[in-house]
Order: sequence, then structure tokens, then C-alpha cells
Amino acid sequence: MDDLGLTASILGHVRDGNFYKSILYDSKNIKERAAVEKCINDIVDRALEIKGTYTGEHGIGLGKKESLLKELGLETIGVIKSIKGALDPYWLINPKKIIDKST
Repeated sequence: MDDLGLTASILGHVRDGNFYKSILYDSKNIKERAAVEKCINDIVDRALEIKGTYTGEHGIGLGKKESLLKELGLETIGVIKSIKGALDPYWLINPKKIIDKST
């Protein structure tokens, strides 16, 4: 984080490997926002590189949904979309939260 000029804290469950980052930044500052996005992408890539996951116990959410394809692949995303379509054919429940209809 230091090399990106960010201030953050990391908390976690040491036993099961979950950790949470809390990065302080000004979202209106383009440079700071880009640094945070790079940091998050680096964390996702590192987690996947060591055969882990970036989803943790709280799921995907809006902030991490773009990385879902990286972790699961197109075929698995297709299965998820099929299940979602069967259970929610009008895509009314949590629209655009985990996957988009057009993904």
C-alpha cells in the first residue's frame, strides 16, 4: 500500500485466512481512486494466483463483481446465469448485484 501512497488497515480471521481491507481515500481524487483500484486488482490477482478466492464470506457485492469472471470462468458464469434465470426469470431480485443479464 505504501508504494501506492494509500493508507489502509487490514483486519481478518487469521485461522481461516479471511481478511478485510479498509482503504482510506478521496473518491473524487482521480489519482487516489486509480491507486485503490490497482490495489484491489492486485489483491484479487494474488488471491487467485495462490488458488484462493477473493469473495470471502460476504460474497461478491458490487465492488468485486467484475473479477468474478477471472475466478470462475465463462462456463461457470453461464451455469449461475441459468440458475438465476430459472429462479428469477424477470431478473427482479438484486438486479446487477452479482451478474448482469448480458454478462
